[in-house]
Amino acid sequence: MEVILKDGVRKKYEQPMAIIDIAKDISEGLARMACAAELDGEVVDLRTEIDGEHQLNILTFDSEGGKAAYRHTASHVLAQAVKRLYPEAKCAIGPSIEDGFYYDFDMESLDREALDKIEKEIKKVIKEGAVLERFTLPRAEAIAFMKEREEPYKVELIEDLPEDAEISFYRQGEFVDLCAGPHLMTTKPLKAVKLISSSGAYWRGNEKNKMLTRIYGTAFTKKADLDAYLEHLEDIKKRDHNKLGRELELFTTVDVIGQGLPLLMPKGVQIIQTLQRWIEDEEEKRGYMRTKTPLMAKSDLYKISGHWEHYKEGMFVLGDEEKDKEVFALRPMTCPFQYYVYKASQKSYRDLPCRYGETSTLFRNEDSGEMHGLTRVRQFTISEGHLIVRPDQMISEFKDCIALARYCLQTLGVEEDVTYHLSKWDADNREKYIGEPEVWEETEASIRQILEELDIPFTEDIGEAAFYGPKVDINAKNVYGKEDTMITIQWDALLAEQFDMYYIDEKGDKVRPYIIHRTSMGCYERTLAWLIEKYAGAFPTWLSPEQVRVLPISEKYIDYAAKVEDELKANGIRCSLDNRSEKIGYKIREARLQKTPYMLVVGQKEEEDGVVSVRSRFRGDEGQQSLEHFINDICKEIRTKEIRQVELEAEA
Repeated sequence: MEVILKDGVRKKYEQPMAIIDIAKDISEGLARMACAAELDGEVVDLRTEIDGEHQLNILTFDSEGGKAAYRHTASHVLAQAVKRLYPEAKCAIGPSIEDGFYYDFDMESLDREALDKIEKEIKKVIKEGAVLERFTLPRAEAIAFMKEREEPYKVELIEDLPEDAEISFYRQGEFVDLCAGPHLMTTKPLKAVKLISSSGAYWRGNEKNKMLTRIYGTAFTKKADLDAYLEHLEDIKKRDHNKLGRELELFTTVDVIGQGLPLLMPKGVQIIQTLQRWIEDEEEKRGYMRTKTPLMAKSDLYKISGHWEHYKEGMFVLGDEEKDKEVFALRPMTCPFQYYVYKASQKSYRDLPCRYGETSTLFRNEDSGEMHGLTRVRQFTISEGHLIVRPDQMISEFKDCIALARYCLQTLGVEEDVTYHLSKWDADNREKYIGEPEVWEETEASIRQILEELDIPFTEDIGEAAFYGPKVDINAKNVYGKEDTMITIQWDALLAEQFDMYYIDEKGDKVRPYIIHRTSMGCYERTLAWLIEKYAGAFPTWLSPEQVRVLPISEKYIDYAAKVEDELKANGIRCSLDNRSEKIGYKIREARLQKTPYMLVVGQKEEEDGVVSVRSRFRGDEGQQSLEHFINDICKEIRTKEIRQVELEAEA
């Protein structure tokens, strides 16, 4: 037997060997740190016995595969501790995830005190240092084994496996779990384990199933790393748009209005209005024509587009096809509406491209379990657009759409936070899509070439295309690591046929155009959530709902402060006057908590000299300036959409 290690070194052995023994042969230190192994590109258990010739890489906690095995073992230890303290609890699933692990149980909900109690039991389990033993059973025996242990969720999982499947289990002490692995050899290497939180989770993610109790945790090899992670979690809590957006009075939600239907408050509306005006002006510069189309349409429209067949479950339908003469639906997209704007008059090849833009309010019937703040809602507004182009214009127009998206990302200061994805169709799921395979292959190849020419790194995601065409998805993660699509640019070579769209070419013939479906900045609500978390509520000055707060140091200087406020407003600066009879230190702290970029403090000296004392969240006390100088500076900052860096953390 021969293994080829990561560094190219070859090691030969006389007989088959378990990977853990090979690790010991290489180095006792490596074996102690080993969590799993990569065998011919696949992550496997250290217990795996191998023969023949293989590529082998021993994985420690420093690798993703090693972390996953380490934390997966921690999830089993959690389950063992829970079963000791709550014997009636039923185990569901307990995988490792990006930053830790979780385990779902059918049991009562848990508070922090209960989690702390479980943590203490986890430490006892680890100290016992039980060896993890892997064994397998035929499917029928595995079902009987788990029925005997009264674990109905495990039985259901096994019953979903093929009849001839051999089912693997891991035993540690008295605890046995259905699991494919891989795992550590023993519980001893587990060091810094922390339970983070507990929440509800539907069994198998289906809201029709029972709500289980999910316990989240994480594990590290060093306490210092755990402490750093916990500090990171505290920062996340401060940035969470769901919490911060409410504290800053940007939005709220009300149960009697409905889930996924947030109320934007004046400050939140101010930010979205600023974004909307900017986007609409920018699109106009780039040749877009604005439309305004209905919020609903008859089902006939969606049947032509294919949405009725492929997307009806995600729509809000008004009426019953069996009872009502006409059935309507709130629109989940604007494209078919804009097609009829195009079709209202005959177009020649000289008229193309037609670039239509609309600030579109859309409605999608998202599952209740998917609702989250402003990122996943049932009514939202997007910077939507559709370009009807000649086939020879498609490449350049598609590139221009990407350029517009990148400009928006750069201006918002988030370009480095996104990833690009070529979302492709799934050839094994044909009923989900329209069109022939050759059309899909050609359009996907064109997008791939565009991204490569623009030198944009991207990944390819099978099955993520729209039903009518592939697309570029520009994604970003929220503070909790969940990825959402922020901007989409879709290539459509099919729907023009369904809507009988055409133009007259230079020969006088009717020709089908191509269509680009795109957003320039995406969903306004989701973008607002993104920006809240990106800037922890301290928005760039041009976006801040309040850009300046004028603070008189006593009531004697309110008249001068009011003149300063009037001059600021006359120059289009969003400002307010704090004329409360509070101490100036209190007023400054209040303005800081509201993330106001600039404070202008005025008193006797400022009034006598006709100046203002400037305090900012960027440099703290910036000294006295003439009001004219300050206005010129801030107007330039707003006009150029500058993103100033915070130099004093205390002022952030």
